[in-house]
Amino acid sequence: MIWHITKRELYDNLNSLRFALTTVLLFVLMLINAVIHVQEHPERMQKYHDATTKSLNTLRSRTDLFSIAQEGPGNLYKKPSSLYFCAEGGDIFLPDYTYGISRTQIANNLRAFWSLYYPAAFPNVFNIRPDTVKVDWGFVIGYVLSLIAILFTFDSISSERERGTLRLMLANSVPRHTVLIGKFLGALVSISIPLTLAIFMNLLVISMSRDIDLGADVWIRLCIIFIIAILYLCLFLTLGLLVSSSVRNSAVSLVILLLTWCTFVVFIPSTVALIASGFSNPMTYDEFYKRGGQNHRELRDEYFALLQETRGFREKKIQLDSEYVAKGTEQDERLSQEHLNQQIAQIQLARSVTRISPVTLIQHLLEVFVGTGFERHQQFLENVQRYAREYREFVTDMDRADPDSPHIIGVREGMSKKPISPESIPAFEDTLSLSRDFNAAAIDLFLLILFFVVLMSGTYLTFVRVEI
Repeated sequence: MIWHITKRELYDNLNSLRFALTTVLLFVLMLINAVIHVQEHPERMQKYHDATTKSLNTLRSRTDLFSIAQEGPGNLYKKPSSLYFCAEGGDIFLPDYTYGISRTQIANNLRAFWSLYYPAAFPNVFNIRPDTVKVDWGFVIGYVLSLIAILFTFDSISSERERGTLRLMLANSVPRHTVLIGKFLGALVSISIPLTLAIFMNLLVISMSRDIDLGADVWIRLCIIFIIAILYLCLFLTLGLLVSSSVRNSAVSLVILLLTWCTFVVFIPSTVALIASGFSNPMTYDEFYKRGGQNHRELRDEYFALLQETRGFREKKIQLDSEYVAKGTEQDERLSQEHLNQQIAQIQLARSVTRISPVTLIQHLLEVFVGTGFERHQQFLENVQRYAREYREFVTDMDRADPDSPHIIGVREGMSKKPISPESIPAFEDTLSLSRDFNAAAIDLFLLILFFVVLMSGTYLTFVRVEI
């Protein structure tokens, strides 16, 4: 019986104007998305390769250990995602690189080693929702697909009640849950057909480009994204059935659903995020530089006060210089990390509050598995910080390997003088981890499933108790 109702719903939908408009709309949007990506992605990758090559050449032009230790690895760049067409993720508002810089001048001939600096991080902290101007999968799924789901289900039950056909159907001893499941599956298949075809067309156009390589890991991520899109579609189909079961008039059902869609898809992601961001005030860049300058002055005063005691004692001065190089480096790194943590905390607060919106959940999930947006940026920063530790360990190991070195890191006189092979210097690799992505997506995925289960339960209870 479920299959019979599903076939009837599917037949009615396939012969409707809304199905034809849905098919055309999805195909046009996906084609535009594919064409734009084919044009932009090679340029984006070329820019990344040129920047990383230049940075690596600069790093490997240094051969003495002291310069390698003091100047640091230079710029470290975030690798563009091959799935950028799925979710742009606000990457234009996030820095695509970090760099090591020495900001503390302790004395005329003494300065701290490099420390990580995060340039212009999150210049627009309120823009955490999808960019509706960008025609990516996030926009198509988050906005267009949810609206289509509403248009396919707003009259599923209410129109049957208006025509009296629901009474005839239930009079034939058809269980109510059978009717509900059949209508749900009919709408799901009706929308999944053009969506799947549009996605295949999109991927066919992209994969035909010789400049774009979609590897095995990319296809796994695409399958995950498709499953998430279907789950998101089910959520709004269930919402449509819930409202349609609760009212007798299809026009009233459509108005209620459109107001609900505007509230949870359009209004909440922007307004609530703006309000939530106001509860957290990270350090401004003026405050950051002011604190840094104050720390530098205090460190210099402390150094010069102790410097008087080392006059005539060369080794003691070298030890003092090494100690304050380490202090200056640690001080710069700690301040930069504090500034970054405050910015991240503000973003996380806004993202947590807006999780009440399904479109925010789908955007977060797409960004995680695509490799863009805030979660991707955090993973990039983790890769950078891990590399920074490896780089410093390399300097220490190279110095320890030289038996003629005094092993006093921080000053030229106390470090190894042996030339370093450029090929031995560790290079930065920005990698993605699918297991880490699943961990990052766990909460959002759980909430999306929970919303679906709650709505489906509410729809069932409403339809079971409805009076015909």
